[in-house]
Amino acid sequence: MTKLLNLPGVIVEDTKETKETLILSVRVEKKTAACPRCSRISHRLHQNKTHLVRDLPMGDREVILKVNRRRFKCENCQKPFSETLDFVGNKKSFTYRYAQAVTEQVIHSDVSNVAKNNGLTSEEVWSMVISLAKKVIPINVEDLKILGIDEISLVKGQGKFIVVLVDLETHKLLGLVPSRTQSQIEKVMQEWGEKVLSQIEEVSMDMTGNYKSLVQKICQNAQVTVDRFHLTKIVNEELNTARIDQKKTAESLSAKERAKVFSSLKGSKYTLLKNEKNLSKKQKEKLEQVKQASPTVAIMHDLKEEFHLLFEESKTLGEGTLRLIDWLKKAEPYYRNSVATIKRWFPEVVGYFERRTTNGIVEGINNRLKLLKRCGFGFKNFHNFELRALLLWHFPPNLAH
Repeated sequence: MTKLLNLPGVIVEDTKETKETLILSVRVEKKTAACPRCSRISHRLHQNKTHLVRDLPMGDREVILKVNRRRFKCENCQKPFSETLDFVGNKKSFTYRYAQAVTEQVIHSDVSNVAKNNGLTSEEVWSMVISLAKKVIPINVEDLKILGIDEISLVKGQGKFIVVLVDLETHKLLGLVPSRTQSQIEKVMQEWGEKVLSQIEEVSMDMTGNYKSLVQKICQNAQVTVDRFHLTKIVNEELNTARIDQKKTAESLSAKERAKVFSSLKGSKYTLLKNEKNLSKKQKEKLEQVKQASPTVAIMHDLKEEFHLLFEESKTLGEGTLRLIDWLKKAEPYYRNSVATIKRWFPEVVGYFERRTTNGIVEGINNRLKLLKRCGFGFKNFHNFELRALLLWHFPPNLAH
């Protein structure tokens, strides 16, 4: 039974069982303990104290460990102390590995269901989550060099956002900020310490002014770069707006011409926005219909494709900068908003060609956060959500010593 239990240094002395429960009386193999005050090893047993601890189930039966957490007397301090057990925390009624198993369920589900499925209360489940979170939070940011900043909506359509901070080298979430105000973001980042903030070399973001000025203030050695995928997004949005406008303009045409334009533009959104090289044969035929029906949309589509390629093909900062300047001149009559935005952020945009950092990883993390929010049936407590999110990326393979 000791081998079956598989807790290093723990011996099973006795077993009692029912149809649903297995109770194992266990003892620690070593005969000594270290004093928490002076670290002196003590052999002097002072008291035996038994308590029950929940462990991983065996088959369909729950497992309860009857643990003797001994008290020793330090020969140096002359004071009693309880021994530290490797498999269970002080004053905890569950083993580390059981807490780990339950926490892993919480990450991919909601607390109520996990509690129900394991015969626990919601409070007991959260106790396990918090106990495990203390082992990995705060997140170690000592090696942070390239930071990604983005935001996601808490409640769709209500204007409530949280800010997402990501290590773009390790592709892991570093933290969440409850709002996108400068003061809140600065508060979280300042907790990393001056040493970490000064070693950050690059911060990749979308074109939100608050983030840029804040980064320049507290990360003085960092280069701010704009993520190319956010640039592509604003170009695509303007192209789609033009597509919609062309349908409205067609209202003034003759019935025959109007029908032709409507037929061509109907259902064309994703055909226009998708990279042309990835289109199916049917989608390419649809694209040709759109171009024939609307010369303006045709030109804008070609410019959109050129915009994508200049980021894909430019090998140096100089080449990328020159190609982007050329594109801005050609695109300005058609992409007025996008061109104006890119010009305002020009130094940060061309910075991409130097390091080629992308915030695409952050977008992937945002999608997982949204899935996590749905699994938890909404967003009710920011702190609890942050714990679950951080554990999702930093959940260790084994915390049970």
